[in-house]
Amino acid sequence: QVQLVESGGGLVQTGGSLRISCQASGRTFSSYAMGWFRQAPGKEREFVAAISGRGFTTNYKNSMKGRFTISRDNAKNTVYLQMNSLKPEDTAVYYCAAGTSTSSSSNGYDYWGQGTQVTASS
Repeated sequence: QVQLVESGGGLVQTGGSLRISCQASGRTFSSYAMGWFRQAPGKEREFVAAISGRGFTTNYKNSMKGRFTISRDNAKNTVYLQMNSLKPEDTAVYYCAAGTSTSSSSNGYDYWGQGTQVTASS
């Protein structure tokens, strides 16, 4: 069993940056691939980025490449999402998830956090 808790969300101006975090419980954090997904009001949940257990492999939604960076610190049981040049359309609840591969499908993840709200506004 893995418990995930996101933090770091908030209100940021358009064009600004924000780093959100996800802290995992348990001793086997490095055995899980970690993903970030987001869901805006009235829209389906969408894939953002994922990273393999040891951090050697990453996967991004094409529209996020160059603006978002996923990373992890296995010593701290934490995965991060650095978001730059934020746009109003990035406004959503961001969820982290733990799974067995860097899949872009939510079906590839077994454990989910409760989400953290990110709002980009001018």
